[in-house]
Amino acid sequence: MFYNIKFSLKTNKIKNLKEDYFVMNQETEVIEKQDVVIRFSGDSGDGMQLTGQQFSDTAALFGNDVSTFPDYPAEIRAPQGTVGGVSGFQVHIGEEHITTPGDFADVLVAMNPAALKANLRWAKKAGTIILDTDAFTDKHLERAGYTSNPLTDHSLDDYNVIAVNITKLTIEALKETGLDQKSVLRCKNMFALGMTYWMFERSVEHTEAFFDMKFAKKPSIASANKLVLRAGYNYAANVHALAVHFKVAPAHIEKGKYRTITGNKATAWGLLAAAEKAGLPLFCGSYPITPATDILQELALRRDLGAKTYQAEDEIGGICTAIGASYAGNFAVTTTSGPGLALKSEACGLAVMAELPLVIVDVQRGGPSTGLPTKTEQSDLMQALYGRNGESPMPVIAASTSGNCFDYAFIAGKIALEHMTPVILLTDGFLANGAQPWLIPSMAKLPEIKIRRAKEGDNYQPYARDPETLARTWAVPGTKGLEHRIGGLEKMNITGTISYVPENHQVMTDLRQEKVARIANYIPQQEVFGNPEGGEVLVVGWGGTYGHLFSAVKELRKEGKDVSLAHFNYINPLPKNTQEVLAKFKKILVCELNLGQFAAYLRSKYPEFTYQQYNKVAGLPFTVLEIKEEVNKLMND
Repeated sequence: MFYNIKFSLKTNKIKNLKEDYFVMNQETEVIEKQDVVIRFSGDSGDGMQLTGQQFSDTAALFGNDVSTFPDYPAEIRAPQGTVGGVSGFQVHIGEEHITTPGDFADVLVAMNPAALKANLRWAKKAGTIILDTDAFTDKHLERAGYTSNPLTDHSLDDYNVIAVNITKLTIEALKETGLDQKSVLRCKNMFALGMTYWMFERSVEHTEAFFDMKFAKKPSIASANKLVLRAGYNYAANVHALAVHFKVAPAHIEKGKYRTITGNKATAWGLLAAAEKAGLPLFCGSYPITPATDILQELALRRDLGAKTYQAEDEIGGICTAIGASYAGNFAVTTTSGPGLALKSEACGLAVMAELPLVIVDVQRGGPSTGLPTKTEQSDLMQALYGRNGESPMPVIAASTSGNCFDYAFIAGKIALEHMTPVILLTDGFLANGAQPWLIPSMAKLPEIKIRRAKEGDNYQPYARDPETLARTWAVPGTKGLEHRIGGLEKMNITGTISYVPENHQVMTDLRQEKVARIANYIPQQEVFGNPEGGEVLVVGWGGTYGHLFSAVKELRKEGKDVSLAHFNYINPLPKNTQEVLAKFKKILVCELNLGQFAAYLRSKYPEFTYQQYNKVAGLPFTVLEIKEEVNKLMND
């Protein structure tokens, strides 16, 4: 779905729609807020991801800035009603630029006791909690681990609890439709969504259109969902218990054509854009793995853009087919997550030795081993930098928002193709599944990608290099006169013949290392948010922690604190001014979702500085609150 912000800022149509649905209760309290956080939660089969996505899409259509955080259970189907099976979706909407999905929810929707138990700690005190009372049976309470009923034991006295018979009201709304009981109960999430649409003055029109499209071949299902959606909307409009009405104005953002986009989809599109700019067919050889699979699936849909995809039988097969495609002259990509990157490590070394362009996307997740496959983490950094045998240097870059996964996927392709090297792009589960409004770029404004290709008639030498970049020339097999041999054995400099000469191995090792180091000449200088001239504390981060670190530093600066932020997207090589940036601050606090991998990397590069660390390995992103507390603690030491 594409949104045009020029039109979405017009609210008269939405106002008229609201007047069609209800006459607002005169006792309704309208609270104007700059931003609001809503968290939907229920069993993994309750449709919470769909509910949250529809709310966020509707908010974006209205003109709000949006950031989302889908929170999936790791098990495919945990026992119903248990905490382990709870699925959540948090959305943060606002009239200003939103960089995080929010720390704590103003409104929590809990469809059963397990959802309440798992998510109550994320609800603000005095916040609103919407509960389906029909789910609070003795059986479900026991499954969730409750010893008493929270609806009656006063444990929720600090919250504005709205207890609604959502299940019964859904059944009542659909009693004339003739649908079976299972189909009826699948609609109850729409009752909760209708209630929240009323609470936030949002139209149901977009969601109704979505159902008409999604269930075009099943109009009875589309009609049922729309009936329940309106029933929830009208219920909220007429009950006294919902006497709170939130108003969040549209955001003042750049006009243009927008859509909501997840990090995985943005990554896929960035790779497609790089292929188009390079004038090459895209080939993706991958093995499905959570949370990276969506990239492969998205690329598989784009045959119209020349994309070719191959679902291999394992991770090794995925990268090896991609290396073969690169050798044959394609823009080659492989996608994975942490355990898969470990399996690909030997083939990564082959790509380094052969000096073939390849983008390896690692969507990081909680580890080690199977770990927390649906949770986020930043613990693959050392593996990306050093996880190969021998001296095997590779550029490593990291995206920092769901939207700029597009930019850094494109940049990864540009670096790989122009410098004839494999490149690792690090994203993570938080970016991959989260979404935000994204201004669709113009292909004409994207930088060109210049490929160093050999042509028929050239005096071709496989390892002859560009004097500036040290990139070798790329020759497509089968071209007359460009016959050559590359592979995993060490090659003689220039000629590419197999070589065991000790001095040559030193030369080739140095050249491969220097080629990666020289990429620093082609990447931007490191920027500093806050005071570029230096100061008391510099918060340092990389990758997907950007939104939380930026928000924390922004709030601290508003409070008069001398705090700045340097957030890194280019890891190897680091920007050329990194040492200069670090030298300007008295204290450096490195924050990352691991036990200190980037801090250790900086110590190895710039040992003259003292680095403080704040680390979190909980399968969850940072909160703005905990970052602020850590910075204040450091400033008071």
